Amino acid sequence: IVMLGAERSTLSELAKMTAASQAERTVLEEEFNWLLKEEVHAVLKQLQDILKEASRRFSMPLPSLCEGQLKQENFILGSSTMDQVKGVLTLQGEALTQADINIKVAKSSQVMHFAFRDDKQWKLQQIQDARNHVNQALQLLSSRDESYTFKTGAEVNKLMDAVMLQLTRARNRLTTPASMTLPELAASGLMKMFTPPMPGDVMVNFYINLSKLCLTVYQLHVLQPNTTKNFKSAGSSVLHNPGAMFEYNNTKFEVSHVHKVECVVPWLNDTLVFFTISLQLCQQLKDKISVFSSFWNYRLF
Repeated sequence: IVMLGAERSTLSELAKMTAASQAERTVLEEEFNWLLKEEVHAVLKQLQDILKEASRRFSMPLPSLCEGQLKQENFILGSSTMDQVKGVLTLQGEALTQADINIKVAKSSQVMHFAFRDDKQWKLQQIQDARNHVNQALQLLSSRDESYTFKTGAEVNKLMDAVMLQLTRARNRLTTPASMTLPELAASGLMKMFTPPMPGDVMVNFYINLSKLCLTVYQLHVLQPNTTKNFKSAGSSVLHNPGAMFEYNNTKFEVSHVHKVECVVPWLNDTLVFFTISLQLCQQLKDKISVFSSFWNYRLF
């Protein structure tokens, strides 16, 4: 009799636990459905608003002119610690429309002046690519409007992963300049942009690094045939150091001096902040989904 009583007591407790578990499951399911129907769309709207601001930074039109005409911004290049290279760059969206550069030659202290030809402008591929990735992220977000019903957490995660991939690529384009070999730089169309033409012993490169627009100037000297026995061609790099060697048009060169100057582009800094905030929002939504997935792996995945 005592044993039967104990069994009944245990069964009663199990029934209560099952009922409590079922009630908890029902509450969690209601919360999860609210998350899928309401909160996910609220986050998507927030992401769209932020990324529209980022996209607008890449193509800021002049308020007084038509939408297609972008504002020109002038940036002064230089350093308080050295004056070998100075200049003013004009940026219009993703294009350098003018570059006015003074280079002091190391040996003679002679100052050389170069400017873009009037018929030329230089597209900054990093800005163009970053903008394209932002627009692709916006397309992904707009493909799920408020009338769309997400059915599983896996579906939300798939969308967040796709958006995060585009945002990470956009950020990486601005934070990681392309590596180039010195012969690639010598053959670049950038060398044909200037008037007067760049001499054969000077090369320049423009690139974006985080929120900075950078100019690197390389001064070269020709290696004589009797000094090339230890010649070793330099590999690919964002910034080559003095002593780097390369061959171009059957002539061997060595980098004698390197000068790097830069300026901050405020709107690029804005876009990097927008990318960080957006990536955090995506990750937070994924984290909320994962809390529920630990209860219903079969339900979500």
